[in-house]
Amino acid sequence: MALHNELGKEGEKAAIAYLIDKGYVIRHQNWRKGHLELDIVAAKDDTLVVVEVKTRRNTNFAAPEDAVNIAKIKRLVRAADTYIKFFQLDCPVRFDIITVVGTTGNFKIDHIEEAFYPPLF
Repeated sequence: MALHNELGKEGEKAAIAYLIDKGYVIRHQNWRKGHLELDIVAAKDDTLVVVEVKTRRNTNFAAPEDAVNIAKIKRLVRAADTYIKFFQLDCPVRFDIITVVGTTGNFKIDHIEEAFYPPLF
């Protein structure tokens, strides 16, 4: 497996541990339906929280959250809509980004709650 893939997996593990420590319940990790994917689906205070995780070794070139552009947001919203319909959920939904920067065992985690709102299509 490529080193960046391993770093990404470790970043997601760190993000999940962070969320659990903050009282979130993890519903799914890497949930897929067709070509759609959600990194982490969690719940807290009766709200469904869709979390996009961005892991980087450093921020020399750009902030990790900058990779979540409008095209990525549209895919996330479409995937979340599919998830909600698939599991027949009726609850508020929030979209967060967790950035994980560093190396395994030495990560800096930043949690951006309500990182974006679903755009109107």
